[in-house]
Amino acid sequence: MRITTVELRRVRLPFLAPFRTSAGSTEGREVLLVRIDTTAGEGWGECAALGEPTYTAEYVAGAAGVLRDHLVPRLLAVGGEVGATAVAPALAAVRGHHMAKAALEMAVLDVELRAAGISLAQRLGATRDTVEAGVAVGIAPSIGALLDVVGGAVDDGYRRVKLKIEPGWDVEPVRAVRERFGDLVLQVDANGAYRIGDAAQLALLDPFDLAMIEQPLPPDDLAGSAHLARRIATPICLDEPITSAEVAAGVLAMGAAAVINVKAGRVGGYLEAARVHDVCLAAGVPVWCGGMLETGYARAANLALAALPGFTLPGDLCPPSRYLAADVAAPLLAPGGRLQVPSQPGLGADLLAEAIEAHTTATELAYPSR
Repeated sequence: MRITTVELRRVRLPFLAPFRTSAGSTEGREVLLVRIDTTAGEGWGECAALGEPTYTAEYVAGAAGVLRDHLVPRLLAVGGEVGATAVAPALAAVRGHHMAKAALEMAVLDVELRAAGISLAQRLGATRDTVEAGVAVGIAPSIGALLDVVGGAVDDGYRRVKLKIEPGWDVEPVRAVRERFGDLVLQVDANGAYRIGDAAQLALLDPFDLAMIEQPLPPDDLAGSAHLARRIATPICLDEPITSAEVAAGVLAMGAAAVINVKAGRVGGYLEAARVHDVCLAAGVPVWCGGMLETGYARAANLALAALPGFTLPGDLCPPSRYLAADVAAPLLAPGGRLQVPSQPGLGADLLAEAIEAHTTATELAYPSR
């Protein structure tokens, strides 16, 4: 297929309630959508970057700029027919910017799969038609408020809850949730808020039988993560450092993680995410699908990824209606905490044109330029 148009569209979707982590608090989700027109049809991609560079160095405005000025021109320079497997090699000269690259690959993959009548689940090699979802809970204003939110998730059938933690908000909230909800599968996510000197504090979480502690140390401290893994009993899961299958293999070799969080945007796209899964599956290391507070469009694609055989742990895949007051895709349902893996051709969900228009804050043509 030949690309004829590339449009970058920024939308802003309000949260049901402010979402707070150790990286800060936000009232809404700014999203960058990539739409391409091709000789084979239209395709859409969604960039996982946040509005500010607080999770990784990428952020929405920066992603739009690198797509416009560097990634789209390089992909177009390939010339002739362009397929999804050609995207990553075409963009390889640009260092980093994995989320922007993933959004462009996602749009190309969407067109390619729709034209072939194939679902993303089929393309990736999914082995299940439903996946179990988990809920991520931000840092609450009080333990009472936290228990109310977790209780609502449990009442809705979710069996795994992830709590955001930070220094000063760790042992007591975890203790309260464990005491109230007994055998609930419980894990925590620190978003790199601790340092290796906090090992004794993190060891205080060991008695609560957590499934894992996600990203306790900064992403660049892999040696510290390996050292911490020897000092605490709770399994360590790494998130932000995992940017490719090659990096994942190195992390496992040095003993820095016992679990890997796979995020398609963070590794440059769904094709590389599947390769990360393959590396971990071969090593006998469990993986799960992380979330980026996506719209229902990207979340549907995540369900296809999470249906691969190595994803044995519930992911951050609850329907966006649990955190977004408005969405740009059809609602996803999770009866009993399980979601159906989309089987329709393409990425698995259709975007709603009227909703996109209602929440658009800016658009620009990356190709052809105005």
